[in-house]
Amino acid sequence: MKPNSQARSEGSKEFEFTARDFDRVRSLIYKKAGIALAESKQEMVYSRLARRLRATGIGSFVTYLDKLEQGGDAEEWEAFTNALTTNLTSFFREAHHFPILAEHLKKIKEPIEIWCSAASTGEEPYSIAMTACEAFNTLTPPVRIIATDIDTNVLNTGANGVYSIDRLDKMSPERAKKFFLRGKGEREGLVRVRPELRQMITFKQVNLLADNWGINTQFDVIFCRNVMIYFDKPTQGKILDRFAPLMKPDGLLFAGHSENFLYVCDAFKLRGKTVYELDPEKKARAQMRRA
Repeated sequence: MKPNSQARSEGSKEFEFTARDFDRVRSLIYKKAGIALAESKQEMVYSRLARRLRATGIGSFVTYLDKLEQGGDAEEWEAFTNALTTNLTSFFREAHHFPILAEHLKKIKEPIEIWCSAASTGEEPYSIAMTACEAFNTLTPPVRIIATDIDTNVLNTGANGVYSIDRLDKMSPERAKKFFLRGKGEREGLVRVRPELRQMITFKQVNLLADNWGINTQFDVIFCRNVMIYFDKPTQGKILDRFAPLMKPDGLLFAGHSENFLYVCDAFKLRGKTVYELDPEKKARAQMRRA
């Protein structure tokens, strides 16, 4: 039997949060965003959604979840989804991917289209942009990047391109100086991405579970790193099957270090460490579409 309201730590919490409440949250976020919350996430869910109860002035999880299920409040649905989305990122995270990306960019036909499908607060698409600049030795390479995420809050951060200077601690001084502007006065301790990089990137909200992504571009590269781990296998397969038609024949798909796409989709084959390409049959079909 599942625990009940004893999960409240014997009344120490501000709001009652039962196992049934947690199950309702899990069901709602799965239907909305495909996120499969583990049993172990109950405390995390309470902490994040308790802030929404305070913000809305709602006195119980039951009432709050009832309101969501009734629909009609798109703003709160967005806040609910944002609250439960994890956004762990950094510049040049999983650094082994970027030299592979640089070599790939040098070999393919211009103009180059890239989709960063889990952009979070922007560090990943800006890392892609910096790699492109270095590959072509210019601040205006022939590269266009679409950076998407389900969380509107993190997308706003990415679009602004302003970060605490300690976010650059692991970056070489040469790279930091080349691609970032240091704040002065009231902006001391902050850096801003150079405008040339920001102009390369379009930030856009996309829910990978949505029926229509609003994206019809053929991509040379898709980054889908460290987001599939939040989806179950059937959901992963559906998303990967939808990626395949959007890739150019020689396109590359970059995955996260703990993600393995080989057992959930037959559209791709492994090219290198967590780097995939279309399998020969899919590639031939893509070439026929483009002929």
